[in-house]
Amino acid sequence: MSDKKTKFLTEVELEFMSRLWDLGEATVREVQEALAPARKLAYTSAATILRILEQKGFVSSTKQGKTFLYTATLSKDTYQSRSLKNLSEKLFDNAPATLVARLVDDYDLSEEALDEIRALIDKRLRDDKR
Repeated sequence: MSDKKTKFLTEVELEFMSRLWDLGEATVREVQEALAPARKLAYTSAATILRILEQKGFVSSTKQGKTFLYTATLSKDTYQSRSLKNLSEKLFDNAPATLVARLVDDYDLSEEALDEIRALIDKRLRDDKR
């Protein structure tokens, strides 16, 4: 399996990981039930996706009776950082400022949201001076 395949999630895998991050730990059935109601996925399909996530190293499982309990091995924050870094490198020529500029320019951000972004940048600048 290529490094890219093991480092990043497909859309369906991300959907499963999002539910697992929300739940903390869960059985196949609990993840399946937490998916969007419109998502009608067979139990065996959900189990297969969780096994793939385990093979990729995103989740671990422990057997409890006849069922498995799945837990994320990678935090949502860590995955977000990894994905944003990859996006910045591949799509924005490794220029994070260009990525941020695209977000600021393309989204109808409220003054409050812009103030939050400004505060985050100011905090980072203060922290770097220490």
